[in-house]
Amino acid sequence: MEKIGKSRVSRTPVSLVKVLLAMYILTGILLLILAAVLYRFRLSEQVVNIGIIAIYILVGFAGGFLVGKLQGSRKFLWGAIIGLLYFVLLLLVSLLIWHEVQSGIIHGITTLALCTMSGMLGGMLS
Repeated sequence: MEKIGKSRVSRTPVSLVKVLLAMYILTGILLLILAAVLYRFRLSEQVVNIGIIAIYILVGFAGGFLVGKLQGSRKFLWGAIIGLLYFVLLLLVSLLIWHEVQSGIIHGITTLALCTMSGMLGGMLS
């Protein structure tokens, strides 16, 4: 029984990286679809913002669901962790590209909450 516990702990970082990679691939695909819809239908900025928020929620949920399936226990906690890591990487990529935070602190806190909570929900339902 001890071997099972140790192998699960040693797999955890690899599992998190795999799930994060899957989340970013899914994010890229969904953003490309959103861009195509934007180009085709000339959507307003407000509709595009809603689409981006929906992508954050959907990807966070999917990541939480995947990590919950991989970990098997404390699924809600692992879902919240993967949602938090997703937000941190979004923030880091934004800082690397723009060299500053483009949106305000309220938007950042809201995005953090959406990513973490949707990941937690995905983990709970896995």
